[in-house]
Amino acid sequence: MAHMTRESTAYAADIEALKQVVATVEHSQQHKDPDEFLALFHPDAVWTTAHGKVLIGLDAISEFTREVLPAADWDGKVGYEVVHVLFIRPDVAAVKVRQRYLSPDEESEGAPLYVMVKQDDGRWLLTACQNTAVVAD
Repeated sequence: MAHMTRESTAYAADIEALKQVVATVEHSQQHKDPDEFLALFHPDAVWTTAHGKVLIGLDAISEFTREVLPAADWDGKVGYEVVHVLFIRPDVAAVKVRQRYLSPDEESEGAPLYVMVKQDDGRWLLTACQNTAVVAD
């Protein structure tokens, strides 16, 4: 029985760690902070933007982020919420996120999928991510 408890505690800790990565994504977007955002990525990460631009490796993700994030027009009104976690393996998780951008004129939504990999030091890093815009019906 103690073994199951350790597993549940480890599971809960991993869920919390994954949620913390998403919370840090939210914070970095709200404050338009490229360094905070880029620190969350695996060096070999793949990122696809909501408009289909494919960025392979941290250098490409960094170049794009440093150009667009400081110039973003959402004025800090952006929210991210974890809506589902699927552990593909104990050290690989697919995290479905609800992303909302709020401005005085409109609200838009995204449905990113973040595949994260747990590193040897226990940190979860964004590794393969697809940001998808939600089109209103």
